[in-house]
Order: sequence, then C-alpha cells, then structure tokens
Amino acid sequence: MLYVAYRTCYSKKSPIEIWEEARETPPEKLQAFILERLKTGHTSPLEQVVFWFGIEGLSRTASHQLVRHRIGISFEQQSQRYIKLDSEGPKKMFATPKTWQQGPLSEAYKAHMLKSFALYQKALQAGIPAEDARFILPQAVVSNLQVCVNYAELLHIADLRLCFRAQWEIRRLALGMRREVKKAAPLLGVFLQPKCGPARQGFCDEPYEAYRKCPLSKARPHKQDVFLAED
Repeated sequence: MLYVAYRTCYSKKSPIEIWEEARETPPEKLQAFILERLKTGHTSPLEQVVFWFGIEGLSRTASHQLVRHRIGISFEQQSQRYIKLDSEGPKKMFATPKTWQQGPLSEAYKAHMLKSFALYQKALQAGIPAEDARFILPQAVVSNLQVCVNYAELLHIADLRLCFRAQWEIRRLALGMRREVKKAAPLLGVFLQPKCGPARQGFCDEPYEAYRKCPLSKARPHKQDVFLAED
C-alpha cells in the first residue's frame, strides 16, 4: 500500500497499473523504495496505512491522555452509561500504580477503591441510573477501547508516549502498540521510537533538567547541545 501511494506521486502510471507492478516486484525492492522515500520527509502517504488496536483494562486516567490525539485516529470506548461495572468485581475494575502498591498507603488505596465500588453498587440498587452512578467512580476505573489510527499519527504517538517522561501506563500502552506493529509490519515498526530516537528527530527537546535525568541522555544529545555545537 505504501509503495503504491508513493509511486503514484512519482509515476506516469495509474494506481491500478502500479498495483499490478507491485504484485510482481520482490518485497525487498518494495521496502528499499519505501525506505528511500521515508528519508525524504514525504509523509502524506503514511496516512493511508491504518492499524486497529483492541485495548483492554486501560484506566480512565490513561484513556483521557490517549484521546488527546485527535488527527488521524478514532476511538470507540466502553460506555459507562450502558455497561454496569459489576460483572468482575472491584479487583478488576481498578488500575493500581506500583507507587501505590509498594507505598505505605497501599491499604488505604484499596479501601478507597472498595468503598467507591460499594457506593456505586448501592446507587444502582437504589435505582440511580448507571450514567449518574458512575459519578462516584475514580479515574482508576478501567475501560476497553477499539482504536483505529493511521501510521503518521502512530509515529506521533510514539514520539511523545515512548518518552521516559510519559506517564507509565500510557507508555506501557505505546510499547504494546509498537510490539504489535513490529509483528504485523516489521519495516514500519522500526520507526516507532521516542522523538529522540535515531529514526526520528535524533535529539531530545524536553527541558534540559528533565533530559539529564533520562537514562537515554548518555546515548542521545539534547537540542541545546546540538545547536550550540553547530554554532
């Protein structure tokens, strides 16, 4: 698909003719052509390659971050109006960060989740509709999503969400998405890196103090150092 999209821009042939040509062209030649185009910064054909992801058990905290991505991506999310969250119990209803699990407030966290779940259940039993009972649920409550995203936006998601400064849960999600893309399309999966990666912009543009704390700072430069070196 990428080959045809790129070749359409640079060929007198029709897309149908290019499709026929692509079917007879060895895969390694198609990949070499695509890699050369990617180096030029011609990115609009990337929007024609689309991936679908089924996401399970993502907290509302993380899903609210994910839906900030709005261009080239669409979401279908489990409804809290039509789904009563009572089938699997509170242990599977809520996400728990390691910082809460390992800290002195671990039991208080669990108690708070159980209390909110219990009040949610009482609200449903009292006849309060699910769309209003959900107001008591914390952002830790988990949700399921179906996501459709084109490759250009997926690169942007990786730029931001694979960064060590990203929140742990959405970073874990981005790592999972990259893993699945590498299985389905290894050539494209290689480019899913944080923005400081060698296949992306190649340097960090986060605040310098944050950069110094990053474990990748030993291997990748900061923009301040790059531009000072050029001067």
